[in-house]
Amino acid sequence: MTTPSELPAMPAGFVWGAATAAYQIEGAVAEDGRGDSIWDTFCRRPGAVADGASGAVACDSYHRWRDDLRLLDSLGVDAYRFSVAWPRVMPAGSGPVNRRGLDYYDRLVDGLCERGIRPFVTLYHWDLPQAMEDAGGWRSRDTAERFADYAAVVAGRLGDRVRDWITLNEPYVSSIVGYAEGRHAPGVREGHGALAAAHHLLVGHGRAVTALRAVSPGARVGITLNLSPAVPATGSAADRAAADRMDLMLNRQFTDPVLGGAYPDGFERLYAGVSDLSFRRDGDLKLIGAPLDFLGVNYYYRIHAAAAPYEQPDPALRSACDIGVRSVTREGVPVTDLGWPIEPRGLYDTLTGLAGRYPDLPPVYVTENGVAELREDIGADPERIRFIAGHLAAAARAAADAPVDLRGYFYWSLLDNFEWARGYGPRFGLVHVDYPTGTRTPRASYHWLREQLAGRTADQFLTS
Repeated sequence: MTTPSELPAMPAGFVWGAATAAYQIEGAVAEDGRGDSIWDTFCRRPGAVADGASGAVACDSYHRWRDDLRLLDSLGVDAYRFSVAWPRVMPAGSGPVNRRGLDYYDRLVDGLCERGIRPFVTLYHWDLPQAMEDAGGWRSRDTAERFADYAAVVAGRLGDRVRDWITLNEPYVSSIVGYAEGRHAPGVREGHGALAAAHHLLVGHGRAVTALRAVSPGARVGITLNLSPAVPATGSAADRAAADRMDLMLNRQFTDPVLGGAYPDGFERLYAGVSDLSFRRDGDLKLIGAPLDFLGVNYYYRIHAAAAPYEQPDPALRSACDIGVRSVTREGVPVTDLGWPIEPRGLYDTLTGLAGRYPDLPPVYVTENGVAELREDIGADPERIRFIAGHLAAAARAAADAPVDLRGYFYWSLLDNFEWARGYGPRFGLVHVDYPTGTRTPRASYHWLREQLAGRTADQFLTS
Protein backbone atom coordinates (compact mmCIF):
# COMPACT_ATOMS: atom_id res chain seq x y z
CA MET A 1 0.00 0.00 0.00
CA THR A 2 1.09 3.57 -0.65
CA THR A 3 3.07 5.04 2.21
CA PRO A 4 1.94 8.30 3.82
CA SER A 5 4.93 10.19 2.41
CA GLU A 6 3.64 9.54 -1.13
CA LEU A 7 0.37 11.44 -0.85
CA PRO A 8 -0.51 13.14 -4.14
CA ALA A 9 -0.98 16.83 -4.75
CA MET A 10 -4.58 17.91 -5.32
CA PRO A 11 -5.85 20.97 -7.19
CA ALA A 12 -6.70 24.25 -5.55
CA GLY A 13 -10.24 24.20 -4.20
CA PHE A 14 -10.17 20.52 -3.31
CA VAL A 15 -12.26 20.01 -0.17
CA TRP A 16 -10.97 17.99 2.74
CA GLY A 17 -13.59 17.06 5.30
CA ALA A 18 -14.71 14.71 8.03
CA ALA A 19 -18.13 13.10 8.33
CA THR A 20 -20.60 11.98 10.99
CA ALA A 21 -24.31 11.13 11.22
CA ALA A 22 -26.96 12.25 13.69
CA TYR A 23 -28.05 8.97 15.27
CA GLN A 24 -24.45 7.80 15.56
CA ILE A 25 -23.18 10.76 17.57
CA GLU A 26 -25.91 13.02 18.93
CA GLY A 27 -27.60 11.03 21.71
CA ALA A 28 -30.32 13.00 23.51
CA VAL A 29 -32.96 10.87 21.84
CA ALA A 30 -35.70 11.96 24.25
CA GLU A 31 -34.75 15.60 24.70
CA ASP A 32 -36.21 18.85 23.41
CA GLY A 33 -39.14 17.30 21.61
CA ARG A 34 -37.37 14.71 19.44
CA GLY A 35 -39.59 11.85 18.35
CA ASP A 36 -38.75 8.16 18.08
CA SER A 37 -36.93 6.91 15.00
CA ILE A 38 -36.89 3.42 13.54
CA TRP A 39 -33.44 3.01 15.05
CA ASP A 40 -34.71 3.76 18.55
CA THR A 41 -37.29 1.03 18.03
CA PHE A 42 -34.84 -1.40 16.42
CA CYS A 43 -32.35 -1.00 19.26
CA ARG A 44 -35.02 -2.03 21.74
CA ARG A 45 -35.47 -5.35 19.93
CA PRO A 46 -33.60 -8.12 21.81
CA GLY A 47 -30.60 -9.34 19.85
CA ALA A 48 -30.88 -6.74 17.09
CA VAL A 49 -27.78 -4.75 18.08
CA ALA A 50 -24.51 -6.03 19.53
CA ASP A 51 -24.47 -5.91 23.33
CA GLY A 52 -27.95 -4.40 23.35
CA ALA A 53 -26.43 -1.02 22.52
CA SER A 54 -28.30 2.01 21.18
CA GLY A 55 -27.71 5.59 20.12
CA ALA A 56 -29.50 6.94 23.19
CA VAL A 57 -26.30 8.66 24.39
CA ALA A 58 -23.73 7.83 21.70
CA CYS A 59 -21.03 10.56 21.70
CA ASP A 60 -23.39 13.03 23.38
CA SER A 61 -22.72 15.50 20.57
CA TYR A 62 -26.08 17.13 21.16
CA HIS A 63 -24.50 18.61 24.28
CA ARG A 64 -20.81 18.47 23.28
CA TRP A 65 -21.10 19.96 19.80
CA ARG A 66 -18.78 22.83 20.71
CA ASP A 67 -16.07 20.29 21.60
CA ASP A 68 -16.53 18.67 18.21
CA LEU A 69 -16.30 21.99 16.39
CA ARG A 70 -13.03 22.70 18.20
CA LEU A 71 -11.71 19.34 17.01
CA LEU A 72 -12.70 20.14 13.42
CA ASP A 73 -11.15 23.58 13.66
CA SER A 74 -7.89 22.24 15.06
CA LEU A 75 -7.78 19.51 12.42
CA GLY A 76 -7.89 22.16 9.71
CA VAL A 77 -10.62 20.65 7.53
CA ASP A 78 -12.45 22.71 4.95
CA ALA A 79 -15.85 21.08 5.46
CA TYR A 80 -17.93 19.01 7.83
CA ARG A 81 -20.52 16.55 6.61
CA PHE A 82 -23.22 15.90 9.20
CA SER A 83 -26.82 14.77 9.07
CA VAL A 84 -30.03 16.29 10.35
CA ALA A 85 -32.30 13.95 12.31
CA TRP A 86 -35.76 13.98 10.73
CA PRO A 87 -37.47 13.02 14.05
CA ARG A 88 -35.70 15.87 15.82
CA VAL A 89 -37.14 18.39 13.36
CA MET A 90 -40.53 16.80 12.66
CA PRO A 91 -41.17 14.25 15.43
CA ALA A 92 -44.04 12.52 13.61
CA GLY A 93 -42.41 12.84 10.19
CA SER A 94 -45.07 15.32 9.08
CA GLY A 95 -47.18 17.97 10.71
CA PRO A 96 -45.82 20.26 13.44
CA VAL A 97 -42.19 21.38 13.28
CA ASN A 98 -40.10 21.09 16.43
CA ARG A 99 -38.38 24.47 16.64
CA ARG A 100 -36.03 23.32 19.41
CA GLY A 101 -34.71 20.66 17.10
CA LEU A 102 -34.08 23.18 14.34
CA ASP A 103 -32.45 25.47 16.88
CA TYR A 104 -29.79 22.83 17.54
CA TYR A 105 -28.79 22.63 13.87
CA ASP A 106 -28.97 26.41 13.60
CA ARG A 107 -26.36 26.73 16.37
CA LEU A 108 -24.22 24.03 14.79
CA VAL A 109 -24.23 25.71 11.39
CA ASP A 110 -23.46 29.09 12.94
CA GLY A 111 -20.52 27.55 14.77
CA LEU A 112 -19.16 26.03 11.57
CA CYS A 113 -19.51 29.27 9.64
CA GLU A 114 -17.76 31.22 12.39
CA ARG A 115 -14.79 28.88 11.99
CA GLY A 116 -14.79 29.02 8.20
CA ILE A 117 -15.85 25.37 7.90
CA ARG A 118 -18.27 24.59 5.06
CA PRO A 119 -21.38 22.64 6.12
CA PHE A 120 -22.40 19.66 3.97
CA VAL A 121 -25.83 18.69 5.26
CA THR A 122 -27.26 15.21 4.75
CA LEU A 123 -31.02 15.23 5.17
CA TYR A 124 -31.53 11.48 5.63
CA HIS A 125 -29.02 9.15 7.24
CA TRP A 126 -31.38 6.26 8.03
CA ASP A 127 -33.30 7.63 11.05
CA LEU A 128 -36.86 7.58 9.71
CA PRO A 129 -39.46 8.80 12.22
CA GLN A 130 -41.15 5.74 13.69
CA ALA A 131 -44.56 7.27 12.98
CA MET A 132 -43.73 7.18 9.27
CA GLU A 133 -42.71 3.53 9.48
CA ASP A 134 -45.97 2.75 11.28
CA ALA A 135 -47.76 4.22 8.26
CA GLY A 136 -45.81 2.05 5.79
CA GLY A 137 -42.32 3.51 5.87
CA TRP A 138 -40.42 3.74 2.61
CA ARG A 139 -42.72 1.11 1.11
CA SER A 140 -45.22 3.95 0.86
CA ARG A 141 -45.03 6.74 -1.70
CA ASP A 142 -46.41 9.12 0.90
CA THR A 143 -43.10 8.89 2.80
CA ALA A 144 -41.32 10.30 -0.26
CA GLU A 145 -43.75 13.21 -0.33
CA ARG A 146 -43.32 13.91 3.38
CA PHE A 147 -39.55 13.76 2.96
CA ALA A 148 -39.74 16.63 0.49
CA ASP A 149 -41.78 18.63 2.98
CA TYR A 150 -39.14 18.00 5.63
CA ALA A 151 -36.36 19.01 3.21
CA ALA A 152 -38.12 22.31 2.58
CA VAL A 153 -38.44 22.98 6.32
CA VAL A 154 -34.74 22.41 6.97
CA ALA A 155 -33.66 24.44 3.95
CA GLY A 156 -35.98 27.23 5.02
CA ARG A 157 -34.13 27.50 8.31
CA LEU A 158 -30.53 26.77 7.26
CA GLY A 159 -30.45 27.63 3.56
CA ASP A 160 -29.13 31.14 4.10
CA ARG A 161 -25.84 29.62 5.27
CA VAL A 162 -25.83 26.06 3.90
CA ARG A 163 -25.18 25.67 0.19
CA ASP A 164 -24.25 21.97 -0.05
CA TRP A 165 -27.10 19.51 0.47
CA ILE A 166 -27.14 15.71 0.29
CA THR A 167 -30.65 14.29 0.07
CA LEU A 168 -30.03 10.64 1.04
CA ASN A 169 -27.17 8.65 2.43
CA GLU A 170 -26.86 5.16 0.94
CA PRO A 171 -30.41 4.29 -0.16
CA TYR A 172 -29.14 0.75 -0.80
CA VAL A 173 -28.59 0.28 2.93
CA SER A 174 -31.89 1.90 3.89
CA SER A 175 -33.83 -0.34 1.53
CA ILE A 176 -32.00 -3.63 0.97
CA VAL A 177 -30.18 -3.95 4.31
CA GLY A 178 -33.18 -2.61 6.27
CA TYR A 179 -36.16 -4.01 4.39
CA ALA A 180 -34.67 -7.14 2.74
CA GLU A 181 -31.81 -8.42 4.90
CA GLY A 182 -33.30 -7.19 8.17
CA ARG A 183 -29.87 -6.40 9.63
CA HIS A 184 -30.76 -2.72 9.99
CA ALA A 185 -33.90 -0.89 11.00
CA PRO A 186 -36.74 -1.51 10.45
CA GLY A 187 -35.44 -5.08 10.50
CA VAL A 188 -37.72 -6.94 8.07
CA ARG A 189 -37.12 -9.40 5.24
CA GLU A 190 -39.28 -8.54 2.25
CA GLY A 191 -39.20 -8.81 -1.51
CA HIS A 192 -41.71 -6.43 -3.06
CA GLY A 193 -41.62 -4.16 0.00
CA ALA A 194 -37.85 -3.74 -0.12
CA LEU A 195 -37.87 -2.92 -3.82
CA ALA A 196 -40.70 -0.46 -3.26
CA ALA A 197 -38.63 1.13 -0.49
CA ALA A 198 -35.64 1.48 -2.81
CA HIS A 199 -37.78 3.13 -5.48
CA HIS A 200 -39.58 5.45 -3.09
CA LEU A 201 -36.29 6.54 -1.55
CA LEU A 202 -35.22 7.68 -5.01
CA VAL A 203 -38.59 9.34 -5.59
CA GLY A 204 -38.08 11.11 -2.25
CA HIS A 205 -34.65 12.19 -3.44
CA GLY A 206 -36.14 13.65 -6.61
CA ARG A 207 -38.87 15.46 -4.69
CA ALA A 208 -36.31 16.84 -2.25
CA VAL A 209 -34.10 18.13 -5.07
CA THR A 210 -37.03 20.16 -6.34
CA ALA A 211 -37.95 21.37 -2.85
CA LEU A 212 -34.41 22.42 -1.96
CA ARG A 213 -33.94 24.41 -5.15
CA ALA A 214 -37.31 26.10 -4.70
CA VAL A 215 -36.59 27.18 -1.13
CA SER A 216 -32.89 27.95 -1.61
CA PRO A 217 -32.19 28.87 -5.27
CA GLY A 218 -28.41 28.89 -4.73
CA ALA A 219 -28.36 25.37 -3.30
CA ARG A 220 -25.92 22.77 -4.59
CA VAL A 221 -27.74 19.45 -4.35
CA GLY A 222 -26.46 15.88 -4.53
CA ILE A 223 -27.04 12.36 -3.26
CA THR A 224 -24.61 9.94 -1.61
CA LEU A 225 -24.49 6.35 -2.86
CA ASN A 226 -22.44 3.53 -1.39
CA LEU A 227 -20.71 1.82 -4.28
CA SER A 228 -18.68 -1.38 -4.23
CA PRO A 229 -17.26 -2.94 -7.38
CA ALA A 230 -18.42 -6.56 -7.56
CA VAL A 231 -15.70 -8.79 -8.98
CA PRO A 232 -16.00 -12.55 -9.62
CA ALA A 233 -14.39 -14.69 -6.94
CA THR A 234 -13.14 -17.02 -9.72
CA GLY A 235 -13.13 -17.05 -13.51
CA SER A 236 -16.12 -19.38 -13.68
CA ALA A 237 -19.20 -18.37 -15.65
CA ALA A 238 -21.32 -18.85 -12.52
CA ASP A 239 -19.20 -16.43 -10.48
CA ARG A 240 -19.13 -13.90 -13.31
CA ALA A 241 -22.93 -14.01 -13.44
CA ALA A 242 -23.08 -13.70 -9.65
CA ALA A 243 -20.87 -10.60 -9.74
CA ASP A 244 -23.15 -9.06 -12.36
CA ARG A 245 -26.22 -9.71 -10.20
CA MET A 246 -24.52 -8.14 -7.20
CA ASP A 247 -23.46 -5.12 -9.24
CA LEU A 248 -27.03 -4.70 -10.43
CA MET A 249 -28.57 -4.92 -6.95
CA LEU A 250 -26.01 -2.85 -5.05
CA ASN A 251 -24.81 -0.33 -7.60
CA ARG A 252 -26.77 -0.01 -10.83
CA GLN A 253 -30.20 -0.21 -9.18
CA PHE A 254 -29.36 3.26 -7.87
CA THR A 255 -26.79 4.79 -10.22
CA ASP A 256 -28.72 4.06 -13.43
CA PRO A 257 -31.96 5.85 -12.39
CA VAL A 258 -30.13 8.76 -10.73
CA LEU A 259 -27.45 9.30 -13.38
CA GLY A 260 -28.90 7.59 -16.45
CA GLY A 261 -32.64 8.11 -16.18
CA ALA A 262 -33.53 4.41 -16.44
CA TYR A 263 -33.46 1.19 -14.49
CA PRO A 264 -30.66 -1.17 -15.55
CA ASP A 265 -31.05 -3.92 -18.10
CA GLY A 266 -31.78 -7.18 -16.35
CA PHE A 267 -33.49 -5.64 -13.33
CA GLU A 268 -36.92 -7.05 -14.17
CA ARG A 269 -35.43 -10.48 -14.90
CA LEU A 270 -33.54 -10.52 -11.61
CA TYR A 271 -36.72 -9.92 -9.63
CA ALA A 272 -39.21 -11.83 -11.77
CA GLY A 273 -41.67 -13.46 -9.39
CA VAL A 274 -40.39 -11.42 -6.43
CA SER A 275 -42.22 -8.20 -7.33
CA ASP A 276 -44.45 -6.88 -10.09
CA LEU A 277 -42.80 -3.46 -9.61
CA SER A 278 -46.27 -1.89 -9.49
CA PHE A 279 -44.94 0.90 -7.28
CA ARG A 280 -43.42 2.61 -10.35
CA ARG A 281 -45.34 5.45 -11.96
CA ASP A 282 -45.02 7.43 -15.15
CA GLY A 283 -42.75 10.39 -14.61
CA ASP A 284 -40.81 8.84 -11.74
CA LEU A 285 -37.59 8.35 -13.69
CA LYS A 286 -37.60 11.93 -14.95
CA LEU A 287 -37.99 13.09 -11.37
CA ILE A 288 -35.30 10.74 -10.03
CA GLY A 289 -32.87 11.63 -12.82
CA ALA A 290 -32.99 15.40 -12.35
CA PRO A 291 -29.51 16.86 -12.98
CA LEU A 292 -27.36 17.03 -9.85
CA ASP A 293 -24.72 19.51 -8.76
CA PHE A 294 -22.58 16.69 -7.40
CA LEU A 295 -22.51 13.00 -6.56
CA GLY A 296 -21.35 11.69 -3.21
CA VAL A 297 -19.56 8.32 -3.28
CA ASN A 298 -19.08 6.20 -0.18
CA TYR A 299 -16.44 3.54 -0.74
CA TYR A 300 -15.15 1.01 1.76
CA TYR A 301 -14.34 -2.25 -0.05
CA ARG A 302 -14.76 -4.40 -3.14
CA ILE A 303 -17.05 -7.42 -3.12
CA HIS A 304 -15.63 -10.74 -4.30
CA ALA A 305 -18.80 -12.46 -5.48
CA ALA A 306 -19.40 -16.19 -5.77
CA ALA A 307 -22.49 -18.02 -6.93
CA ALA A 308 -24.61 -19.51 -4.15
CA PRO A 309 -27.90 -21.41 -3.94
CA TYR A 310 -30.98 -19.26 -3.47
CA GLU A 311 -32.04 -19.28 0.16
CA GLN A 312 -35.68 -19.53 -0.89
CA PRO A 313 -36.44 -21.55 -4.06
CA ASP A 314 -39.85 -19.92 -4.51
CA PRO A 315 -39.36 -16.40 -5.95
CA ALA A 316 -42.62 -15.22 -4.41
CA LEU A 317 -41.19 -15.90 -0.96
CA ARG A 318 -37.71 -14.46 -1.49
CA SER A 319 -36.44 -11.29 0.08
CA ALA A 320 -34.94 -8.76 -2.33
CA CYS A 321 -31.41 -9.63 -1.22
CA ASP A 322 -31.72 -13.32 -2.09
CA ILE A 323 -30.12 -13.20 -5.54
CA GLY A 324 -27.89 -16.27 -5.40
CA VAL A 325 -24.66 -14.53 -4.41
CA ARG A 326 -22.27 -14.81 -1.48
CA SER A 327 -19.32 -12.59 -0.68
CA VAL A 328 -16.03 -14.43 -0.11
CA THR A 329 -12.59 -13.53 1.23
CA ARG A 330 -9.81 -13.81 -1.31
CA GLU A 331 -6.47 -15.27 -0.27
CA GLY A 332 -3.75 -12.66 -0.15
CA VAL A 333 -6.12 -9.70 0.20
CA PRO A 334 -5.66 -7.89 3.52
CA VAL A 335 -8.79 -7.26 5.55
CA THR A 336 -9.84 -4.88 8.30
CA ASP A 337 -10.90 -5.97 11.77
CA LEU A 338 -14.44 -6.14 10.35
CA GLY A 339 -13.28 -8.54 7.63
CA TRP A 340 -13.63 -5.94 4.88
CA PRO A 341 -11.04 -6.23 2.08
CA ILE A 342 -8.53 -3.37 1.96
CA GLU A 343 -8.29 -2.59 -1.75
CA PRO A 344 -7.76 1.04 -2.75
CA ARG A 345 -7.97 -0.15 -6.36
CA GLY A 346 -11.70 -0.53 -5.73
CA LEU A 347 -12.06 3.22 -5.28
CA TYR A 348 -10.15 3.77 -8.52
CA ASP A 349 -12.44 1.31 -10.31
CA THR A 350 -15.54 2.92 -8.81
CA LEU A 351 -14.64 6.43 -9.97
CA THR A 352 -13.39 5.46 -13.42
CA GLY A 353 -16.36 3.12 -13.87
CA LEU A 354 -18.80 5.94 -13.16
CA ALA A 355 -17.04 8.17 -15.69
CA GLY A 356 -17.16 5.44 -18.31
CA ARG A 357 -20.81 4.58 -17.79
CA TYR A 358 -22.32 8.05 -17.36
CA PRO A 359 -21.18 10.71 -19.87
CA ASP A 360 -22.82 13.51 -17.87
CA LEU A 361 -21.32 12.51 -14.54
CA PRO A 362 -21.49 15.51 -12.19
CA PRO A 363 -18.59 16.54 -9.94
CA VAL A 364 -17.79 13.87 -7.37
CA TYR A 365 -16.98 13.98 -3.67
CA VAL A 366 -15.80 10.91 -1.80
CA THR A 367 -18.23 11.46 1.08
CA GLU A 368 -17.14 8.47 3.16
CA ASN A 369 -14.05 6.32 3.29
CA GLY A 370 -12.48 4.92 6.42
CA VAL A 371 -11.30 1.95 8.43
CA ALA A 372 -12.45 0.52 11.76
CA GLU A 373 -10.42 -1.17 14.43
CA LEU A 374 -11.89 -3.30 17.18
CA ARG A 375 -9.17 -2.78 19.74
CA GLU A 376 -9.23 0.06 22.25
CA ASP A 377 -6.47 2.07 20.58
CA ILE A 378 -6.14 5.68 21.69
CA GLY A 379 -2.80 6.84 20.36
CA ALA A 380 -0.95 5.18 17.48
CA ASP A 381 -3.05 3.94 14.58
CA PRO A 382 -0.69 3.42 11.63
CA GLU A 383 -3.21 1.24 9.77
CA ARG A 384 -5.62 4.16 9.52
CA ILE A 385 -2.90 6.46 8.19
CA ARG A 386 -1.91 3.91 5.53
CA PHE A 387 -5.57 3.37 4.63
CA ILE A 388 -6.23 7.08 4.06
CA ALA A 389 -3.02 7.54 2.10
CA GLY A 390 -3.68 4.58 -0.16
CA HIS A 391 -7.26 5.49 -0.94
CA LEU A 392 -6.54 9.15 -1.56
CA ALA A 393 -3.78 8.15 -3.96
CA ALA A 394 -6.22 5.84 -5.79
CA ALA A 395 -8.75 8.66 -6.07
CA ALA A 396 -6.12 11.00 -7.47
CA ARG A 397 -5.11 8.40 -10.08
CA ALA A 398 -8.73 8.01 -11.11
CA ALA A 399 -9.10 11.75 -11.58
CA ALA A 400 -5.96 11.76 -13.72
CA ASP A 401 -6.94 8.75 -15.84
CA ALA A 402 -10.65 9.42 -16.45
CA PRO A 403 -13.00 12.41 -16.84
CA VAL A 404 -13.79 12.49 -13.11
CA ASP A 405 -14.17 15.96 -11.64
CA LEU A 406 -13.06 15.00 -8.13
CA ARG A 407 -13.87 17.83 -5.73
CA GLY A 408 -13.18 16.47 -2.25
CA TYR A 409 -12.69 13.67 0.29
CA PHE A 410 -14.44 13.21 3.64
CA TYR A 411 -12.97 10.74 6.11
CA TRP A 412 -15.38 8.54 8.04
CA SER A 413 -15.45 9.37 10.80
CA LEU A 414 -14.39 12.35 12.87
CA LEU A 415 -15.34 10.42 16.03
CA ASP A 416 -15.71 6.87 17.17
CA ASN A 417 -19.47 6.38 17.28
CA PHE A 418 -22.46 4.07 17.38
CA GLU A 419 -21.91 1.76 14.42
CA TRP A 420 -25.49 0.63 13.92
CA ALA A 421 -26.08 -3.11 14.42
CA ARG A 422 -22.43 -3.57 15.43
CA GLY A 423 -22.89 -1.29 18.43
CA TYR A 424 -19.82 0.41 19.87
CA GLY A 425 -17.20 -2.23 18.99
CA PRO A 426 -15.89 -0.83 15.68
CA ARG A 427 -13.90 2.40 16.00
CA PHE A 428 -13.61 4.45 12.82
CA GLY A 429 -12.69 7.76 14.40
CA LEU A 430 -9.78 10.05 13.93
CA VAL A 431 -10.71 10.87 17.51
CA HIS A 432 -11.09 8.23 20.22
CA VAL A 433 -14.22 8.53 22.35
CA ASP A 434 -14.41 7.15 25.86
CA TYR A 435 -18.13 6.41 25.89
CA PRO A 436 -18.72 6.37 29.67
CA THR A 437 -17.28 9.88 30.05
CA GLY A 438 -17.55 11.31 26.52
CA THR A 439 -13.87 12.28 26.61
CA ARG A 440 -12.41 12.88 23.15
CA THR A 441 -8.74 12.06 22.48
CA PRO A 442 -7.25 12.68 19.01
CA ARG A 443 -5.38 9.72 17.58
CA ALA A 444 -2.09 9.76 15.70
CA SER A 445 -4.04 9.79 12.42
CA TYR A 446 -5.72 13.03 13.49
CA HIS A 447 -2.36 14.66 14.19
CA TRP A 448 -0.91 13.32 10.93
CA LEU A 449 -3.80 14.75 8.93
CA ARG A 450 -3.55 18.06 10.72
CA GLU A 451 0.11 18.32 9.72
CA GLN A 452 -0.71 17.44 6.11
CA LEU A 453 -3.53 19.94 5.92
CA ALA A 454 -1.42 22.66 7.50
CA GLY A 455 1.10 22.21 4.67
CA ARG A 456 -1.32 23.19 1.92
CA THR A 457 -0.39 26.03 -0.39
CA ALA A 458 -2.50 28.13 -2.71
CA ASP A 459 -1.82 25.69 -5.54
CA GLN A 460 -2.24 22.30 -3.95
CA PHE A 461 -4.01 20.39 -1.28
CA LEU A 462 -1.35 18.05 0.06
CA THR A 463 2.39 17.94 -0.45
CA SER A 464 4.53 14.84 -0.30
